[in-house]
Amino acid sequence: MLGIDHVQLAIPPGSEDEGRRFYIGVLGMEEVPKPPALAARGGVWFKSGQVQLHLGVEADFRPASKAHPAILVADLDGLASKLHLSGYEPIWDEAIPGVRRFYAADPFGNRLEFIGASRDSRLSDIDPVQKISAQS
Repeated sequence: MLGIDHVQLAIPPGSEDEGRRFYIGVLGMEEVPKPPALAARGGVWFKSGQVQLHLGVEADFRPASKAHPAILVADLDGLASKLHLSGYEPIWDEAIPGVRRFYAADPFGNRLEFIGASRDSRLSDIDPVQKISAQS
């Protein structure tokens, strides 16, 4: 494997604009045009740097409350503050020693994890067994 191309989260039908307000307006991502054949299905795609996140419409929508993407962030405190001021409460977690991170829910209740990208907080520097036990 070389890496992850994108992560997809589900959203309820007709909620693309709400997704745009959060992922563009709050998180600062930019929208990526969907290919015409896929655009007809609804949903919306976003990117920021190397991170791509797709929102796909699911008729029987249920938010992902446990499964989640973990996104590296340059200014973790700044993002936590912006989320708080926008009405999305960050929930800090110190379960992994040396890793600064928090969780927040998007407008649909999907769980998102944000990790400080400083060298001393990179998950890649942690023993994989410790990562698995801390995230379960």
